[in-house]
Amino acid sequence: MAGTRGVVSTSRVATELGVSPASASEMLAKLAQLRLVRHDAYRGASLTPRGAAVALEILRHHRLIETYLVQALGYSWDEVHQEADRLEHAISEQLEERMWEALGRPEFDPHGDPIPARDGSVATRPALALDTAAAGAVVTISRVSDRDAQKLRAIQGLGLTPGVELVVVAGSEWEGPVAIAVGRRRVQVPLGLARAIYVEASDG
Repeated sequence: MAGTRGVVSTSRVATELGVSPASASEMLAKLAQLRLVRHDAYRGASLTPRGAAVALEILRHHRLIETYLVQALGYSWDEVHQEADRLEHAISEQLEERMWEALGRPEFDPHGDPIPARDGSVATRPALALDTAAAGAVVTISRVSDRDAQKLRAIQGLGLTPGVELVVVAGSEWEGPVAIAVGRRRVQVPLGLARAIYVEASDG
């Protein structure tokens, strides 16, 4: 994330964290002192190599915790994001390793997001938002955005979870729903949900 392409404005950081720009700027300055970010008051901030490594480790914790909560403790996928936010900084490397082993060494979390490997590598796969898929395309859901718990519940209610194969019957017209077919079942996916569902071309 370091470098020009990884620069994020202070205002965006503030929006994402729900704090004032002044508070975000102060936090970024402290992270810069720890050499975790490069911070320019006018251009924004980007991660240093050290900061990127720390961020990936926290992301690994977060997504492993989400997976553990769903698979081992029976949480639903719309409940785990905030729990993982609270726990991601608290678990030890030993606990992280044991969770990973107990879960069968997963590569993806319940929402389909890749879990960074211990060496910092992250699996990637091509995906596009459902609302941009062409009519007639046969695709498989690869991941679903976990930013909105209410949307997650609605998407699950439609049966559209990672791994589900579908056919795009018709795209959105005039901001209307996307029409899809899952087997013999026809589904009208509201545009706001279609934009949170990411798909990839099905094999074969």
